[in-house]
Amino acid sequence: MQAYVYKSLRKVDTYVYLAARDDFSRVPEPLRAQLGGLAFVLEVALTPQRRLARADADVVRGNLAVQGFHVQFPPLPQVQAGA
Repeated sequence: MQAYVYKSLRKVDTYVYLAARDDFSRVPEPLRAQLGGLAFVLEVALTPQRRLARADADVVRGNLAVQGFHVQFPPLPQVQAGA
């Protein structure tokens, strides 16, 4: 499965994966508004062996198959014990 990855120009470390290049029609408008402009960064083959740095490739593939898109938000800050 091919995925097309776009970075949000408004939200740091936020990426949108699409099942079809430049097909934003399945991304809900309220989400699109929050993300602002999107810039294409990568085309990637999501094979079962593919590992992604900050996302589970199986989850991404599933979301692409069902929704046509997947959003990767930045990781949550780690809370240290006793803080």
